[in-house]
Amino acid sequence: MLKSILVGIFLAVATIVVHAVGTSNWIDFLRRNEKQFQTRLGEIKVLSCTAIVLLLLHTFEVLLWATTYYLISDSQQFTSFEDAAYFSTVTFTSLGYGDIVLVGAWRMLSAFQAMTGLLVFGWSTALLFTIVQRIWQHKYDA
Repeated sequence: MLKSILVGIFLAVATIVVHAVGTSNWIDFLRRNEKQFQTRLGEIKVLSCTAIVLLLLHTFEVLLWATTYYLISDSQQFTSFEDAAYFSTVTFTSLGYGDIVLVGAWRMLSAFQAMTGLLVFGWSTALLFTIVQRIWQHKYDA
């Protein structure tokens, strides 16, 4: 179980770093191009592109966990990388269908992934909310 916890902590930190780098770079891009987003079409573009960037970040993060699951599991748990990616996705989103589950000492790893997924989804929601708030303030407080 200790091995599972250590791998979980490592992957949680890696996920947080990926999310931090991705969102930080995106915020820098938005700041550099702020004037382009001050029209109605610009507002729609910035919100849509932000959502797409966040989805791509989440997808990369899910695949990071999926790769680990695939490499550490025996062939009975995940018969393909697609199974590992599916399990990783439903765990990361806390959907948890339960049709594929980890057994044995690695079960704790999925709990770390669920906690990390909740954290970065909250982070993504906060970023989107902040952008909407800035658009609102620019439009109605000016």
